Amino acid sequence: MDDNLEKMDRFDFLMGDWDLEYRVPKSSLGETDSGSGEAQIQRTLGGRYVQFDYRASLKRTGTGSARGIFAWDRAAKIYRYWWFEESGNFLTAACDFVAEGVLRLNWHDTILVQTFAEQGPDRVVLRMERPVASGGHELIMEVLMTRRKGGGQKGGR
Repeated sequence: MDDNLEKMDRFDFLMGDWDLEYRVPKSSLGETDSGSGEAQIQRTLGGRYVQFDYRASLKRTGTGSARGIFAWDRAAKIYRYWWFEESGNFLTAACDFVAEGVLRLNWHDTILVQTFAEQGPDRVVLRMERPVASGGHELIMEVLMTRRKGGGQKGGR
């Protein structure tokens, strides 16, 4: 089997159409906020990439959309992530699975860490955190992802 396809199978828990609930606590990076959105996560280009498209509306920050692309870098033996926002902002990250159904991203040019953690067959929690001097992490944002019934499914190419 194609190594890239096999590596991308680890993303199967994220596949589908999602409702998003945003919870943003007051932090060193901003004020409290909340909102909702929707996302679609699917395999693309022969199954060798995972594409993450979302739209969201937050009370304080307004509306926005973005597209992310996950890929396996065969040479470096790591997963890579590219994130493009409609605002024109873009970021890159290196990522890996720290456990089954738990994907951790380290954002380049920042000290932010993001985790997608499967909480059940139709539930994922996305957390964005920032390391703090005490050795722990400060929560910057949490997104509760609930897979829509009949709106996509796990797996598939």
